[in-house]
Amino acid sequence: MPLSEHEQRMLEQMERALYAEDPKFASALEGSGLRTYTRRRVYQAVAGFLVGIALLMAGMVAKQVWLSVVGFLVMLGCAVLAVTGWRKAPKPGEQPATGPQARRQGRQRRSMMDRIEQRWQRRRDEQGH
Repeated sequence: MPLSEHEQRMLEQMERALYAEDPKFASALEGSGLRTYTRRRVYQAVAGFLVGIALLMAGMVAKQVWLSVVGFLVMLGCAVLAVTGWRKAPKPGEQPATGPQARRQGRQRRSMMDRIEQRWQRRRDEQGH
């Protein structure tokens, strides 16, 4: 659920206040939680992929098709999880999803909503008068 315009402004003010008060602490907190979470998620996905390979091989050796299918599905799910986690992971020194691109997208959405609201208001005014 996206933040409202007011909430975004409040969050930006809080961030600026934190940087002004204690820049060393603020830079230490910047993006480390998300980066650690995504790294851990990718490592878990790689481990799951290896388990899937083991299940696939065990199913082939035991001639159990269902076990091979389960192994393949585990491999597929873990591969998807690893790729999506890798793409979402912020690069070191990069802020996660609050940079200029995210702001630009927010502005584009807001401007589109503003245009829609203006059209709606115009139609209401035309029908009312």
